[in-house]
Amino acid sequence: MTVKRFFEIVPGALAWLTFIAMVLFSWLLPVWVSIFIILFDTYWLMKTIYLSFHLRATFVEMQRVMKIDWLAKIRELGLARKTHDLEEAARVRSWSDIYHLVILPMYNEPYEVVRESFESLAKINYPKEKLIVVLALEEAAGDAAKQTGERIEAEYGTQFGRFLITIHPAGLQGEIPGKGSNESWAGMQAKEKLIDPMRIPYADLLVSVFDVDTQVYPEYFGRLTYVFLKAEHPLRSIYQPIALFVNNVYEAPALARVVSFSTTFWQMMQQSRPERLTSFSSQSIPFQTLLDIGFWQRDIVSEDSRVFWQGFLRYHSDFRVVPLFYPVSMDAAASPSFWGTMKNLYKQQRRWAWGSENISYMADGFSRDPAIPAAKKRYWTFNNIEGFHSWATNSLMIFALGWLPLALGGRHFGESLLSYSLPRITRWIISLSMVGIASSAILSILLLPKKPGGHTITDYFLYFLQWVFMPITLIIFGAFPAIEAETRLMLGGRWRLGFWVTPKGRNPKA
Repeated sequence: MTVKRFFEIVPGALAWLTFIAMVLFSWLLPVWVSIFIILFDTYWLMKTIYLSFHLRATFVEMQRVMKIDWLAKIRELGLARKTHDLEEAARVRSWSDIYHLVILPMYNEPYEVVRESFESLAKINYPKEKLIVVLALEEAAGDAAKQTGERIEAEYGTQFGRFLITIHPAGLQGEIPGKGSNESWAGMQAKEKLIDPMRIPYADLLVSVFDVDTQVYPEYFGRLTYVFLKAEHPLRSIYQPIALFVNNVYEAPALARVVSFSTTFWQMMQQSRPERLTSFSSQSIPFQTLLDIGFWQRDIVSEDSRVFWQGFLRYHSDFRVVPLFYPVSMDAAASPSFWGTMKNLYKQQRRWAWGSENISYMADGFSRDPAIPAAKKRYWTFNNIEGFHSWATNSLMIFALGWLPLALGGRHFGESLLSYSLPRITRWIISLSMVGIASSAILSILLLPKKPGGHTITDYFLYFLQWVFMPITLIIFGAFPAIEAETRLMLGGRWRLGFWVTPKGRNPKA
């Protein structure tokens, strides 16, 4: 068995061993399991409190960052470079040397969704002649996608420095249909048709790859340019915004809103822990880095997180994700029907959980590269395995171990004081953690975009109340899709997942 195959098995095997142990030890050792779950619930409570501080810190910083005119800030950087700090001038380039390539991979998303994204690009507070925009279509999407592309080009093609439509051929050898293969094709086409003819230095070009529903806020490119110019290792970094799933938040049902905000909050927590941060969804990368790593991998599902590991291994661990503390907005998983939304939400979470495939890629690379420090190998291996294991098991452990010893522990344990106290102690600990859920509810309200017609007191009450669904979402849209993804990866072969495109749309009546 290869190292890669072994670490494909590990996440799923650990999850199922955990579930078997839960049942077996609740039967054989109910006292010890009861003590364990009390300690585990306490640990979970402490961790919730700890992460809430990171969440609050990121929120405060994001609010501060969003109030700044970043174009003015980078112009000040340029002035300082020319007239004041000679040491700083030697380290950074002028902001006016930096170009931005924006790649928007598209499959069959409707014109209305694509247009909203381009409308946000047209409203940025940044010189648009510095933007090269690529709308990356799929040949497999047919004529409807081409017609959408033609409409977008007619409306917005002249509003940027350069505009290009690419069509990714279907069925290329060594690829799977998906976002990674389309992005890579678009990047190579942009290099051949625009970047090289324009003679843009690769080190002066930042590539922002966005889902086609991603809408940028006005200061995004100014903020990105500033962070890039000030970064200690600008070409050995990925620049990560915060994904807010709010474009269609008022069309999505309560469960979808809770799951979407939970994803946002996790990413916000990670922004305040950059040593643990990896790339996710929309992101920005130096073009020179993309050339060094060979663009995004074309035969995997989780290309958005894999690109970090490509850089990490290519540069022998001298690679990192730099948080921007600045958001982009995206669509929550929604459908015209409630059950359609639930199905889409589950599949989206399962696709993200399929990111456990990166553990085997990472471990295989570690085994081949003695230049990577052993401490970094241990750190990342443990954190990745523990993270995906927690995703699949923690919520089920909290739910099940409060009653499994009572059900399986036998009459002798059932008559003990510990048996009487266990559900009361665990209920009390979990109740304390509700404070964290309440703070998440308040924060989600603060992050809501303006609503046509404004909000009423009833609206705010319902937005707060919807967070009672969080324990349910942690299991149904957290643990279950993670278990399925990790089990499929463990089994391999025909059980492996292909890329699934989250349906996007707009309901004008919402």
